[in-house]
Amino acid sequence: MIGYAVGLGNVWRFPYLTYNNGGGAFLIPYVIMLALAGLPLFFLECSMGQFSSLGPVSIWRILPLFQGVGITMVLISIFVTIYYNVIIAYSLYYLFASFQRELPWSKCSISWADGNCSRSPFVTHCNVSISINETFQANKSWVDANNLTCINGSEVYQTGQLPSEQYWNKVALQRSSGLDETGVIVWYLALCLLLAWLIVGAALFKGIKSSGKVVYFTALFPYVVLLILVIRGATLEGASKGISYYIGAQSDFAKLKDAEVWKDAATQIFYSLSVAWGGLVALSSYNKFNNNCYSDAIVVCVTNCLTSVFAGFAIFSILGHMAHISGKEVTQVVKSGFDLAFIAYPEALAQLPGGPFWSILFFFMLLTLGLDSQFASIETITTTIQDLFPKVMKKMRAPITLGCCLVLFFLGLICVTQAGIYWVNLIDHFCAGWGILIAAILEIIGVIWIYGGNRFIDDIEMMIGAKRWIFWLWWRTCWFVITPILLMSILIWSVIQFRRPKYGQIPYPNWGVALGWCMITFCIIWIPIMAVINIIQAKGNIFQRIATCCRPAANWGPYLEKHRGGRYKNMLDSKKETNHEISNISDSRKPE
Repeated sequence: MIGYAVGLGNVWRFPYLTYNNGGGAFLIPYVIMLALAGLPLFFLECSMGQFSSLGPVSIWRILPLFQGVGITMVLISIFVTIYYNVIIAYSLYYLFASFQRELPWSKCSISWADGNCSRSPFVTHCNVSISINETFQANKSWVDANNLTCINGSEVYQTGQLPSEQYWNKVALQRSSGLDETGVIVWYLALCLLLAWLIVGAALFKGIKSSGKVVYFTALFPYVVLLILVIRGATLEGASKGISYYIGAQSDFAKLKDAEVWKDAATQIFYSLSVAWGGLVALSSYNKFNNNCYSDAIVVCVTNCLTSVFAGFAIFSILGHMAHISGKEVTQVVKSGFDLAFIAYPEALAQLPGGPFWSILFFFMLLTLGLDSQFASIETITTTIQDLFPKVMKKMRAPITLGCCLVLFFLGLICVTQAGIYWVNLIDHFCAGWGILIAAILEIIGVIWIYGGNRFIDDIEMMIGAKRWIFWLWWRTCWFVITPILLMSILIWSVIQFRRPKYGQIPYPNWGVALGWCMITFCIIWIPIMAVINIIQAKGNIFQRIATCCRPAANWGPYLEKHRGGRYKNMLDSKKETNHEISNISDSRKPE
């Protein structure tokens, strides 16, 4: 779960958000939003999955009316899985490119750089004098070609493009002019994407049993690299300046009055913890029934947030050094997302002694950060298949898992064309936004308001033991009131603040935006469709049918008979082959 929750966003988004929203002051709303929105949702999902031993679709036996919410989660996970492995492919490409005596983006190469490639501003125009009374402005290249000299102080400077920026656009991506210009498949990115899927398939071919071992490395190794980068960064000149902008003297507590800061904190917590994607339900469904999911939720959430804060020191110390040696302010070199991971940070690493070594460490860290999140996303898909076709999955887990990886590889090829980065940005903009918020809101409303918060607490106590009323006071307050209101506020704010997607300064065509809306519509349309289907299949008049769909199914409850007490004594027994706790012994644990 730590591997799933701690991902690329902890490294390339949180540090920038902190810097941009008041530095150390941002940690206040961040921690508050963790307590009010992140933890309650995380604990809820872990408890649901562990109690029922079911995946994100089948778990809605708890409330058949909302079965479509589980389908929405899985579909969004599929879309995100397609482009997330492309980002892993980028990391693989840069990892391989770093195995050179000199990093290829350390200087402007004549094989790919143009006249704008420069680490410092360069002269584009200046005034020249061809006679005593005649002065005019001319292009610098024309001035040089005619052996003339610029008049001192008349030079017009233009900011150059960093070598790392041109390398990213012209070499790594071979980026086209926009979504309209698909271009060809970039063959080396396609091979890196294939390698990424082979790694994922190899780690998951035995399900949880194999990926659970691999993730011990992929989840822990990033912490080793972050520690090394923090230590190295702290020894560099100018590092203190970068840290000052991160959470030091430059912190601006006046920013706490800005609603945008609180919205950014809530959004970052929500997406960072990976709630409402279906992965937490899928992973926790393999837990023993009496596992302490409460302590799991606390440990994973706190670890995730501390990792984000710690990563900021690794990022800003080295960016501070880069600003120092280039004579710029930290504000001029700080980036977020792709620009941080593949332009700003590689640029900084290229200027360090032993740059290739540090670059190899950094991109291997990005690779492992991405892989363990990807493992859980694929496990979400395979867990859903196991719930639907338990006997088939028991016999053919490896072929089905590898088949899923192969299909997703082919679907991802559009993202490694010359227009690939535009597709990655488009899917991320639409699928990883509103759909997840809608699923989360309906999830908490369905479980707490319709199924019943008190009944759900009784279910949790069957697993972790009875607790005093004071223990549940905070969780009741969040689940019933605070968390739903916060999530609805974020959704409304996001709708109001909606902007057409663009990559850098390049806008998307109308058909691209329409396609984005179609993708997210396809994901969430199953919520009303499945509600209507379940109502039609129920018996009685329309009100009786709706009431039936708002009650748990007869086979809702703990899977193992020995765990069924109280109101679950007469539970309708399901086929035990679907039980994650006892089925597919090669995949999960043996029976208790």
